[in-house]
Amino acid sequence: MLLHLLNRSVASSHVYREALRAMGDDDCLLLTEDGVYGAVAPLVEHFSSISGRLFALREDLASRGLEGRCAEQVIVVDMDGFVQLTEEAERTVSWF
Repeated sequence: MLLHLLNRSVASSHVYREALRAMGDDDCLLLTEDGVYGAVAPLVEHFSSISGRLFALREDLASRGLEGRCAEQVIVVDMDGFVQLTEEAERTVSWF
């Protein structure tokens, strides 16, 4: 499993498309920084193909006033969860 990290909002960048194309069937995507805007409706629709493998970083959600507003298909993790995901992954890929 690869862990893909996306720090750009889908509203302002199309790099998420490249990330989704590069993802394998077992890969996961973690939304960080401005990428967490993609965890709320209607932007979360862009990630419907990876339901169950979409994560968002709680600290970044909180700093943007989005905590508690995530779509239900998004798995919210804190920094410890982020570390755990990186430990489980063979490697990580960052998308900027």
